[in-house]
Amino acid sequence: MSASQSSPGNRREVPPARRTVLKGAAALAGAAGAGLTLAACSTETSTGSGAPAVPAEPVELGAASEVPVGGAKLFRKSKLVVSCKEAGQYKAFSAQCTHAGCVLDKIVEGEGNCPCHGSRFDVTTGKVLRGPATDPLPEVPVKVEGGKIIAG
Repeated sequence: MSASQSSPGNRREVPPARRTVLKGAAALAGAAGAGLTLAACSTETSTGSGAPAVPAEPVELGAASEVPVGGAKLFRKSKLVVSCKEAGQYKAFSAQCTHAGCVLDKIVEGEGNCPCHGSRFDVTTGKVLRGPATDPLPEVPVKVEGGKIIAG
């Protein structure tokens, strides 16, 4: 009679195979790593509320001349992006991705890039160009006073 086929009065515990133990440990480590990865998507760059960062009060961003005509500038610290289609015509949007709350990290050829999951946004309209984000960047009121850009 083998160890797995014992009589009711002669049962003994058979420890799990080493492979089973190692698979379980690997699964736990993978789950813990996935949790850390997901947490990293929303820590430094997120407001914690899931809502895009929109200034509660007006914020001075810098000189209007910093935003090129026909281009845009990312004000990452303020979580805003400002574009200037024509001289004196500015538009501002939250630079916080509407998918997971990460702040855009760069603008390439008129597209704001989310570093966390690859969403892309048109920085002149806020429109989603590539997901996983599905909602556009919220527009933020913007004006120029004394040569300075004021958003919010």
